[in-house]
Amino acid sequence: MQGQPLPKKVETFAGRRVVAVSAGDRHSIAITADGAVWSWGYGASGQLGHGDQQNQLLPKQVEAFAGQRVVAVSAAEYNSFAIAADGGVYAWGLGERGCLGHGEDLSHQLLPKKIERFGERGLGQ
Repeated sequence: MQGQPLPKKVETFAGRRVVAVSAGDRHSIAITADGAVWSWGYGASGQLGHGDQQNQLLPKQVEAFAGQRVVAVSAAEYNSFAIAADGGVYAWGLGERGCLGHGEDLSHQLLPKKIERFGERGLGQ
């Protein structure tokens, strides 16, 4: 696999304003100004949030967040996290040993799933 030794514009985002980005071990996540979430890269553990375990060579919108506004994302090694504008916290990807916070041991959570422990009040309330 070849790398990209110099910065190169991600053409998928032409005409869109990216307001946040996070890079995991082999995948990346971005938020555009409209609150949409995009992910790309290695997807074998479901960490891209597209409902499958496929790799994505180009950024693809995470449809599970349609109709919501996401304000923060974080990409870890094999899982991903997001905070919605309403304070809801979501996790997906590799969930062994309960690392996603869903109260169960999941090998692969293929779609973003709200962490119910935070309830409707969100994080820190």
